[in-house]
Amino acid sequence: MENKRYPEHLVFGLDIGTRSIVGTVGYRENNQNFIVVAQCVREHDTRAMMDGQIHDIPKVSETILEVKKELEAQIGRKLTDVCIAAAGRVLKTVTVSAEYEFPSETTLNEEHIHSLELIGVEKAYDTLREEVKEDKINFYCVGYSVIRYFLNGYSMIKLEGHKASKIGTELLATFLPDEVIDGLYTAVERAGLQVANLTLEPIAAINVAIPEKFRLLNIAMIDVGAGTSDISITKDGSIIAYGMIPYAGDEITEAIVQKYLVEFKTAEIMKLACLRKKKVTYKDIMGINHKVTTEEIIDSVSEAVHRITKCVAEKIIELNGGKSVSAVFVVGGGGKIPGFVTSLAEYLNLPNDRVALRGEEVLGDVTFLQENIKKDPLLVTPIGICLNFYDQTNNFIFVNVNGERVKLYDNNKLTIVDAAIQVGFPNEKLFPRRGKAINFTLNGNKRLVRGELGEAAVVKLNGELVGISHSIVQNDKIEIIESTVGEDAVYEVRQLAEYNGTISFICNGQSIICPKFVMANGKLVSEFYSIQDQDEIQILNYYTLQQVLEFMDIKTKGTIYVNNMPAKMEEKVYENFTIQCELKKEQPEENTGILEEASEQYEGAEQEETNLNVDNSLNTKTVSAVAVKNNETGTSIIKEENNRKTDLYVIINLEPVKLSNKSKYIFVDIFDFYPFDLKKVGGSELVVTLNGEKADFTTPLKERDVIELYWKE
Repeated sequence: MENKRYPEHLVFGLDIGTRSIVGTVGYRENNQNFIVVAQCVREHDTRAMMDGQIHDIPKVSETILEVKKELEAQIGRKLTDVCIAAAGRVLKTVTVSAEYEFPSETTLNEEHIHSLELIGVEKAYDTLREEVKEDKINFYCVGYSVIRYFLNGYSMIKLEGHKASKIGTELLATFLPDEVIDGLYTAVERAGLQVANLTLEPIAAINVAIPEKFRLLNIAMIDVGAGTSDISITKDGSIIAYGMIPYAGDEITEAIVQKYLVEFKTAEIMKLACLRKKKVTYKDIMGINHKVTTEEIIDSVSEAVHRITKCVAEKIIELNGGKSVSAVFVVGGGGKIPGFVTSLAEYLNLPNDRVALRGEEVLGDVTFLQENIKKDPLLVTPIGICLNFYDQTNNFIFVNVNGERVKLYDNNKLTIVDAAIQVGFPNEKLFPRRGKAINFTLNGNKRLVRGELGEAAVVKLNGELVGISHSIVQNDKIEIIESTVGEDAVYEVRQLAEYNGTISFICNGQSIICPKFVMANGKLVSEFYSIQDQDEIQILNYYTLQQVLEFMDIKTKGTIYVNNMPAKMEEKVYENFTIQCELKKEQPEENTGILEEASEQYEGAEQEETNLNVDNSLNTKTVSAVAVKNNETGTSIIKEENNRKTDLYVIINLEPVKLSNKSKYIFVDIFDFYPFDLKKVGGSELVVTLNGEKADFTTPLKERDVIELYWKE
């Protein structure tokens, strides 16, 4: 067949039945007629399926592959995507109502209507999960049918184009257990195909067998296959119910097996012969040849036919609210056996002409390009599967996450994050993770220093690097490499904003500047102490009198006064307290010699840096970069050098940046180390924040400050 006889896009539908697999390829023309360009039927070699359920996946997959190859040969193209339908073997249906209210009156479009329907389906899904939660069975939505719409509280057939403040719907959602769907998907994928659309067999059949113009009537449609009889019922313009019984054509075949002692395949041939022959010759399991009339065969299976039709009739009456319907359409191969429709009419108390096989009559809008194709009830479902592609009502999609297939409820807003969560990928491993934080107390107040941020997760969608918020569609392949953990927090005493390093006293009229004491868990530590988790840090704002004297390395005699009051050695001496004491004679009294000695040691343009060695005895007088100088009034001053150059780390736009070669830093200094050109205007406003608050260029910076810097549109 030449490609030019049909357009580029073709729909491939598979009816995976209990007895056979029917493949159909075609396209819709002018949004109405469906053109079938190729068709293939293959029967299962073994009973790989029973009652519509796949039992032998490899065997079913082999048969699907045969059908695929045959169709590819007919059309001269490769087939990659396929539409399938599931039998309602363990079908669950839920009828729900849903509403949506707009903030103001709105003209309705397709998106509004679709969103309303999805609200209803999600509600149905929640209702079903609540009903079956004790069974621990996961269900898959295979389709839904809208029973009616509501516009501002009034029933409405169509919503699009109307103005409304509130819209509503009543719909019927259909569900099957995951294992039923998983078996279908696995069999199809092993044949090298991807599922483009999934529906329910009765939904596919009714869309062909009962056009919308007939649905005002209370009509039942029965799709009689080999393993199941699927039922749909219409009323007042909508499909109001779906159902299934696990009895169909195989029950009739098995009756022939029992009656005539033949293999199942032989019995199938004898059953089909009843449709077109008067006599049948067969060989039983003993190897003996027999000849029998088809009337005898039909008579021998009448009990099975009555049993099936009785069950179908009872199910129809149950689904229709306890009463019979007005008419019944029968499709599928299993219902073609003579006597089936008349028996069903009897049990439904309907005239015989109100129960009829539907084949050629309902395929009037279907054109077959192949020659010698008879329009038959057997073709209704596979063509309906193809047509369902054009009006997809699937509510779930499948994607692949790190090699695992994941099913997601399709709300038209799915992202990689949704897929990751569904597969159980920890949410925190998607985003940059911080190293361990340090929790400690400072002078009784809780403090927290956060660890460094790690790298975000690496995400690939179908081989391309994307963000975690990228949208996804059916059959996407997602690869996620988890985020990394940043460096643990490291924080020294000297980095504390409250630690300014020194405390001053007045001793015998001279200003004495001493390093502040810091205690960690009751022990004295230096400014270079690395704070640990759960530490209790205290910055002392006093010295004891004994500690002051030991720091100055002087010896006294007589009474010592603090703020002009006699004091003991354990007396606490706070900022700018005065100390008066008499030095022992062996100490030079002029200019308190220790101060002159310190002056000689540290005075000069270049001052050496020494470290304060702090222990419990405090028997040293050294302090970081101390300068001592006598002024004209005879007062000696010790002061700390504040110009020691240090490094400072800040976070700019989530990126760690090192500032160096200065003793103090202000906001404007970041431009020496971070690539941001202020001359290139990138928006209407420059946003500058420091730790979440607005900042200016002269704002001082401290370790691990968080900075945001960008142009705002």
